[in-house]
Amino acid sequence: MKKVKGWFVVFAVGVSLTAPACAQPATPAPVPDEIPVALLVDLWTGQQLYAREPSRRFVPASVTKVMTAYTAFKLVGEDKLRLDRHFLYTQALEEEWYAEGSNMFLRAGERPTIGQLLLGITTVSGNDASMALAEAATGSTGAWLELMNANAAALGMSDSHFGSPNGYPDGGKTYTTADDLVKLGRAVTMDYPVLFRRFFGHRRLKWGDITQANHDPITGQVEGGDGLKTGYTSEAGYTLLGTAERGGRRLIVVIAGSPTARMRDAAGRNLIEWGFRDFAPERLFAAGSEMGRAQVQDGEARSVGLALDKDFAAALPADPANTMKLAISYRGPVEAPIVKGDPVARLQLHDASGTVVVDAPLVATEDVPKAGLFRRIGNAFAKWFG
Repeated sequence: MKKVKGWFVVFAVGVSLTAPACAQPATPAPVPDEIPVALLVDLWTGQQLYAREPSRRFVPASVTKVMTAYTAFKLVGEDKLRLDRHFLYTQALEEEWYAEGSNMFLRAGERPTIGQLLLGITTVSGNDASMALAEAATGSTGAWLELMNANAAALGMSDSHFGSPNGYPDGGKTYTTADDLVKLGRAVTMDYPVLFRRFFGHRRLKWGDITQANHDPITGQVEGGDGLKTGYTSEAGYTLLGTAERGGRRLIVVIAGSPTARMRDAAGRNLIEWGFRDFAPERLFAAGSEMGRAQVQDGEARSVGLALDKDFAAALPADPANTMKLAISYRGPVEAPIVKGDPVARLQLHDASGTVVVDAPLVATEDVPKAGLFRRIGNAFAKWFG
C-alpha cells in the first residue's frame, strides 16, 4: 500500500485498460495552438476526452443564449411559462435591437409566441428575441438575469456570471468556463430532452419575409449533430458549444477564443469525430461490485469492504499505447464506527499521464462498530509489530 499526500492508494485492477481491438487506431485530436480553450466531454461517462484550459474564464458571446434557452425550458417544465403565449413586441425593443448583431428582425406590434422567440434564439441567435423572451417571461431584464444566475449556481457553474440575456458586450459582466458550459449543455440535453429536440437542431428559420440559416457547424454537419450555439464578438473571438449523439452516446465540445470562425468550426467538428472514433465507451463494473478493502482504525474489524453504488463506465482509448489504470483512493485508515453504505473511498481511472479522468464513490459493504478498549489495544499492537 502506497501513501501519497495523505491518501492511501491501492491498485484495484492490476491490468491496463484500452478499447476493444476492433476500434480504429487513435490519432491526435486536431486543435490548433491558436485556440486557447478546448474541451471534449463524454456525457455518458462524464469523462474529459480532451482538455485545454477547461477552467479558464472567457467571454461566451452568443453562447450565453444557451442559458437563456435553459432558463425558459425550466420555466416551461415548472408550468410557469407557456410556449403558445403571445408577446407584444414593443417600439422600445425595436429601436434598441432591430438589426443589432444577429437578429430575428422582429418589428414593433408583432406578437410572436414564446415558442417562436425560442426558435429565433436557438436557430438564428436573435439578440432581439432574447431580450423579448426575458421581458415576456419575467417583466424585466433584471428579473430574468436573476433567474439565469440562480440557475447557473444550481447547476454548479461556479465560474460563470451572466450580465445580459443575449451575450452582447457588457463590459465583462458575462463570463464562463468550458467546464461550466459542459454542465449547462448536459442540463439542456438531458434534463429537457423533448424541448431540446424541439428547439435546437434546426437548419434555418423564416420570420416574415426573411429566411436565415443556422451557423452552428455541428448541427447537420457531423453525424448525430444537433446543437447547440456559436458566438462571436471582437472581445470574445469565436466560441462554440456543440453536441452530437450516436447510438445513445452524447459528446459535448467547447471551443473558445478562436481567431477565426473557420478554425473554430473545423476544431469543433474534428474533436467530435475524434471522440466518437478513437474512444469506446465500456461499462467496466456494475453497481454493487466489491472493488477492494480499506484499512479501519479502532474498529471491531481491521478492514472494510468497498463497493460501487452505481455502474462504473469509461470511454477507453483505442490506441493500446494509451493505457489507463484503476486505483482506489481514501484517506485512511478509516476511523470507526462505519455504517454500511457510508462513502469511504473513491474508485479512480487514471490516464497515461496520471490524471484522474473518471472518479466514483465507493461505499462500505458492512457495519464496523467502534472497538472496545482491549480490542483497540490489540489492534495497536498488531499494527506496531506487523
